[in-house]
Amino acid sequence: MTRHMIGTHEDWLAARLELLEAEKELTRRSDELARRREGLPWVRVDKEYRFETDQGSASLPDLFQGRSQLLVYHFMFGPDYKAGCPSCSAIADGFDGFVVHLANHDVTLSAVSRAPLAKLQAYKRRMEWTFPWASSHGGDFNFDFNVAFTEAQQREGTIEYNYERGGHAMDAAVVPEPVAQFAATCGTDAPTYSRDRPGLSAFVIEDGVVYHTYSTYSRGVDGIWGMYQWLDRAPKGRNETGVWWRRHDEYGKG
Repeated sequence: MTRHMIGTHEDWLAARLELLEAEKELTRRSDELARRREGLPWVRVDKEYRFETDQGSASLPDLFQGRSQLLVYHFMFGPDYKAGCPSCSAIADGFDGFVVHLANHDVTLSAVSRAPLAKLQAYKRRMEWTFPWASSHGGDFNFDFNVAFTEAQQREGTIEYNYERGGHAMDAAVVPEPVAQFAATCGTDAPTYSRDRPGLSAFVIEDGVVYHTYSTYSRGVDGIWGMYQWLDRAPKGRNETGVWWRRHDEYGKG
């Protein structure tokens, strides 16, 4: 027998209307936050970054593909990974559906990772994705936008991630189980896996000048993780006791 509260339709409707007011307030608050994002100062990007793409070598302005806005998903796929992060992969499963709509609204969506382009291309084929994905291998882009860190930073606990500095030293003896699990699925160890982190950065180009407008990290990317938006509306919610998701081609395998 279910342990959940049972009621009449009238009970449900009264509770639903009360919840509706809270949902509307959340929507209004979300709209306000969106306006505040748009109001952030723009920071000129003068450094020249190089990327490898399916179309060849590219600059940061090239990634805009002729549009005025660029959204970059910092996909966790380090140079030593053998496969992309499962969580980033779950997020990226939705990109192909959105990218065409964004492209027709003056916005280019591209993933960027530190792995060499050949690894990214092979993984894209495996996942059957077509969205743009650039390699920043050997460059500073991921480091400068605080989604990649050196072994020394990791060892010394001087990583700055999600607008917090320090406190992220990786002690091999106390690696969180999800981190160890994800690292293993990427064919690497936990410290190597953790030198890359997820995030999203936004850029705009005006009169040939690129500006950085916004970045978010960690739980800040929840809003683009479509799977969770659906689960948050399912009867049992996220209903998690640990890491349950896999790459989409791994379900049903052992």
